[in-house]
Amino acid sequence: MNVLFLCTGNSCRSVLGEATFNHLAPLGWKAMSAGSHPTGQVHPHSLALLAREGISTKGYRSKSWDDLPVTPDIVITVCASAAGETCPAYLGPVLRAHWGVDDPAHATGTDEEIDAAFRQAYRTLRVRIEAFFALPLAELQTDRARLKIELDHIGTLLP
Repeated sequence: MNVLFLCTGNSCRSVLGEATFNHLAPLGWKAMSAGSHPTGQVHPHSLALLAREGISTKGYRSKSWDDLPVTPDIVITVCASAAGETCPAYLGPVLRAHWGVDDPAHATGTDEEIDAAFRQAYRTLRVRIEAFFALPLAELQTDRARLKIELDHIGTLLP
């Protein structure tokens, strides 16, 4: 099963989601990320955070959803629509869920405050991804309606 983490710029949240998902994923599950308007580079704070967490940063880049290697089975948007950010709508026959996360790329203040925003985004995604992998995935792969309910619930979890 292929999961797409999708946001606008594909420089922070979606890359954090992709890398964390792939780091924790059981056999047969793979994540990718993309943006509707990619920035062209992964934010350096995202890469530094992943490295500190022991998660490989090799091969991650900011890319458009037009550059996906395969069609996803599940699309998880991670934009924070509550903050007035517009979520891109991936079109295609996929299961969709929204796991809104504040964009740490907009954090201001000291280096410590900016790092804290990136850590918060990472922790939120990590909690949700761990909850996803705790589901009876083999069972849910054949029950899309129940999987959608579970994905929507996971999108409300906070660290």
